[in-house]
Amino acid sequence: MPAAAGGAPSAEALAVHAATLTLDTHVDIPWPETPDPRGATTRCVDYPKMTAGGLRSVIFAAYLPQGPRTTEGHAAAAARCEAMLRSIRATAAGGDRRIVTRAAELEALRGRPGTGVLLAVENAYGLGDDLSGLALWRGLGACYVTLTHNGHNLLADSAIPRPDLGDGPVLHGGLSSFGRDAIAEMNALGLLVDVSHASKASMLQAVELSRAPIVATHTCVRSLRDHPRNIDDAQMDALRASGGLMQITAVPGFLRGPDATGRIRASVADIADHVDYAVKRIGIAHVGLSSDFDGGGGVEGWMSAADSPKLTAELLARGYDAEALDLLWSGNFLRVMRAAEAVSAAPPQG
Repeated sequence: MPAAAGGAPSAEALAVHAATLTLDTHVDIPWPETPDPRGATTRCVDYPKMTAGGLRSVIFAAYLPQGPRTTEGHAAAAARCEAMLRSIRATAAGGDRRIVTRAAELEALRGRPGTGVLLAVENAYGLGDDLSGLALWRGLGACYVTLTHNGHNLLADSAIPRPDLGDGPVLHGGLSSFGRDAIAEMNALGLLVDVSHASKASMLQAVELSRAPIVATHTCVRSLRDHPRNIDDAQMDALRASGGLMQITAVPGFLRGPDATGRIRASVADIADHVDYAVKRIGIAHVGLSSDFDGGGGVEGWMSAADSPKLTAELLARGYDAEALDLLWSGNFLRVMRAAEAVSAAPPQG
């Protein structure tokens, strides 16, 4: 049997892992001081660690912390976002790496050498009240935009309001009219809508409104861990009904509650527990994997990209075969990428 619970992977697990097109759908980059990932760094994800762990592709996110909903705040966030996206592109240059912006480009990595670098924007705060930023972000390579972070923005309510920024529990009652327009524009551009961090009302309204499947790129199961960043059974059912996808992530506090000492100790076994629950509830076609490395993610057995085979080994030990692992690691995300691209290519409605 493959090694489980973070032990050394067996030869079988390593072989399956090596044959799988692996994709981590949410990794933050340190900012503004960003060690170059082309060399060895203290980052959880750099290219040497990806090579060591057989992680074939990664989505680096330009994370925008929520700030004041002011002209100045929005302008600063927009500038930060563009600079981060350009930095990701610049540090992906060289070697056998390639920028990936379309599903076919990601699929082309299968069975061939090379590392795929995808981009995303975490928190549409940087739009301010101007939708034109979405085309800029897509042009720079972004494949998804996370509607909110912690704190309400002009598009939507967040799962975690920010009283220090003047937030009440609710600002818009879900999506604002501008948020609805933004989702329509994202559909037109082929940008996936990411509802991680969004309130339940925002998330359910986005599922109803979007013509393309939506994703929660870094979340966990609320029935197993009652955390506001996790999604409940009703939200999971809505994802399934709309063809969407939830990516179980490696943030300890999303996986487990604190123990008697107040510490949270999570492992790859906890990730697998959440995967098991989600697969049983909504089917394997709607479940995937992500780390949130360099943004709070990291559990025993998967503390960096170099440890990625240990997660594969744990899932193999749970009975997931090579075909299922391919779906969890990248196949399902490829499906929603293709769906978003098909919606974008379709004639305008109306």
